[in-house]
Amino acid sequence: MSPTLKMKKLMSIGLLSALLLPLGSRAQAPADWSLKACIDYGLKNFGTVRVAQYQKEVAHQQAREAVSGYLPQVNGSGSLDDNIKLQTTVLPAGFAGPEPLRIALGSKFQTSVSASVDQPIFDKTLLLGLKANKPNQERADLNERQTREDVIYSISSNYYQVLVAQEQIALLKDNLNQTEQVLNVLKLQRDNGVIQPVDFDRTEVNYNSTKSQLTLAENSLNLALNRLKFQMGMPQDQNLMVSDSLMQSRLPAIETNGFEARNLTSFRLSENELTLQRLNLQRTQAGYLPKLSLNARYGSLALGNELGPSLNRFVGFGSVGLRLTVPIFDGFKRDAQIQQSKLNVQTLQEQQRLNVASYQLQFNNAQTQLQKSQTQVQNDDRNVKLALKVYEVTTLQYKQGTKPLTDLINAETSYRQAQTNFVNSLINFYQARLDLEQSQGTLLNFYNQL
Repeated sequence: MSPTLKMKKLMSIGLLSALLLPLGSRAQAPADWSLKACIDYGLKNFGTVRVAQYQKEVAHQQAREAVSGYLPQVNGSGSLDDNIKLQTTVLPAGFAGPEPLRIALGSKFQTSVSASVDQPIFDKTLLLGLKANKPNQERADLNERQTREDVIYSISSNYYQVLVAQEQIALLKDNLNQTEQVLNVLKLQRDNGVIQPVDFDRTEVNYNSTKSQLTLAENSLNLALNRLKFQMGMPQDQNLMVSDSLMQSRLPAIETNGFEARNLTSFRLSENELTLQRLNLQRTQAGYLPKLSLNARYGSLALGNELGPSLNRFVGFGSVGLRLTVPIFDGFKRDAQIQQSKLNVQTLQEQQRLNVASYQLQFNNAQTQLQKSQTQVQNDDRNVKLALKVYEVTTLQYKQGTKPLTDLINAETSYRQAQTNFVNSLINFYQARLDLEQSQGTLLNFYNQL
């Protein structure tokens, strides 16, 4: 090959590598996601979080609206009227003659420009509206906190489901490898006439059954990953690989802070709703009080039978006054509204008492379930180790010819069942932990300590 052709070939290879490099980098597997990383992503991208942020801004604008009611209200107006036909009035007899006289008063063109200012001086309903600004802001903050807690709980629960599916896949693959080794031994024994073909077939059935379980576990993993991506607000076509492991992080230390209803966001939201309802009752009752306001008006007026000349002769006018409004009788409308507000307050108070009892029950149940699942994990962990020991010994004895194939299959089945029980007890433990964190209002602390 000539140097020129060799150089062209090298340049072509280099160019092709440069073109394929970005594709290769995009095809690489993404970095593994920890539970904290998944929650961080969800808190930034899940739709309900953004909705809560919008609602928080709405509360801020509502506060500005409430304040505006006690600020001066300034309005301007202007008009240009062409009186096509002037209104006629009648002067009584004796005023301008012996007979009634019909005359048209006014000008053909009338132009006016004015500005008015209204300033409330005393309006108890507006003052109570200003007082509601703080609880309204608190409600928006609590809604945002509740949304964050819900996202943390949902992502954590789905994340643990992914870990369980991964752990099941790993266990099933390990079982397949071990069963495959036994199958190889049995195949040699069958071919040499040491065992009956049915013994080999029975073990092969177990092997195929495990392969089917592995396929189902892989499908469950894909479904769990899709649910997790949805809870994170991640596109479904984006790759996601989790980095944690149930085995690496099982049985973390759990701190029980005791039950205190005020630590729960849902309880504080109910208290906030009760505060707002009481303010609404006060506002309705304040409707019986008089209202006093200051008003001022100034403008200019131009009159004439011809439009152009009349615009050169504007005459100013103005006024300043107080307006007092005293409610006298409204057909008992306000009284009915007051009674409704009182009943709403009583309803919320009773509902809050029921909620506290429900929260206490959830906390007690979560504590009991956590203790139960923690004990179950420890027992199942010991059972897995014992079942593995029995399986290894039985396998060795079978190879030595001191144990029948039935004992080996039974030991393998027991070991697989012990593994399944252990994984199930792990997910029960983590779910119970989440439920306890939720029932004592410490989900945000749980997230911050990840």
